[in-house]
Amino acid sequence: MFKIKTYNAISTKGLNRFEREHYEVSSESSAPDAYVLRSHKLHGEEIPSSLKAVARAGAGVNNIPVEDYTKAGVVVFNTPGANANAVKELVLAGLLLSSRDISGGMNYVQTLTDMDDAGEMGKLLEKEKKRFAGNELYGRTLGVVGLGAIGSMVAEMALAMGMNVVGYDPALSVEAAWRLPSQVERMENLQSLLGRADYITLHVPAIEPTRHMINSESIKSVKPGAILLNFAREAIVDAEAVVASLNAKQLGMYVCDFPEPCLLNRDDVLAMPHIGASTAEAEENCAMMAADQVKDYLENGNIKNSVNFPLINLPRADGYRITFVNDNVSGVLGHVLSVFTDNEINVLDMMNKSRGDVAYNIIDVEQMPSEDVLRAISDVEHVMAVRVLG
Repeated sequence: MFKIKTYNAISTKGLNRFEREHYEVSSESSAPDAYVLRSHKLHGEEIPSSLKAVARAGAGVNNIPVEDYTKAGVVVFNTPGANANAVKELVLAGLLLSSRDISGGMNYVQTLTDMDDAGEMGKLLEKEKKRFAGNELYGRTLGVVGLGAIGSMVAEMALAMGMNVVGYDPALSVEAAWRLPSQVERMENLQSLLGRADYITLHVPAIEPTRHMINSESIKSVKPGAILLNFAREAIVDAEAVVASLNAKQLGMYVCDFPEPCLLNRDDVLAMPHIGASTAEAEENCAMMAADQVKDYLENGNIKNSVNFPLINLPRADGYRITFVNDNVSGVLGHVLSVFTDNEINVLDMMNKSRGDVAYNIIDVEQMPSEDVLRAISDVEHVMAVRVLG
């Protein structure tokens, strides 16, 4: 019986993926095998010795001390793409709200409470509507920074609306490249994209290389009057630099999901309250993906969408499966295999993958290893964690 400890309100559609005959799911689980959480902060919390995996039902993992969990041999999963459609649709809303003064017009209508004649109101609105005029998105150029799950969907949406799309992603994966519409023009660097686009939308993770990628220097490349949209992460934009650019009339408008004090009470800023993934569908998709990834890891040792461990998938053979985590140094796997040889244990299949300082191994063997064998593997220098799966 695996024990799953939950934090926050996790969608029941996700939690129901854990069959009750094999899993105990509770917010009070003792000695949990895995955590499933959303925004709960794990910084400063002790890591239970029983813990094998943490699954964040969302893309960002800023609330998890990933390095500490890596050192403890704990896999940290996220769910990239599960909330992509929700974010994509909010980006569309941001594009429309920034191209036409929809918000200003609606607010103006609500000030007409002293009028009681519908005909007179109609005449007034016909006269005043020019105050809220804007432009169409059709034929404009959208610059997409980050062409992963969300960025590629945004690019496809913009193309369907008749926009031209240019994209930049220094770390574009092969999988993402296949997903990207061929009409997207790839730009060689961020500066060339900023100078080309009428609208710029950001879809990169919040990691050290992307911290304040939009700053006082890079923003100088922005096409005058361009509109910047940030529905990715607060940390990738220097809000003070954005304000300075808005004041200088270089940047036309800033639309974001991350309000900061310096952005408030400005007509050229549309700030939303962190609602990018706040749809019932997105929460369900994230929870189901998180649960499925945890299950596959606990039951089969396979890893998908981890932020600290390598991608690995080995179909199950007959017999028993052993997995182990080790420091990514030479010789460890050889020492472990020698343990099997010394104990006359036949290896049926195996796979070894590494990522940074961590190596992860799946080995299928013919017979159930004894406690002495497992102890011998654990005692191999640089081995961090060992599991046996029936």
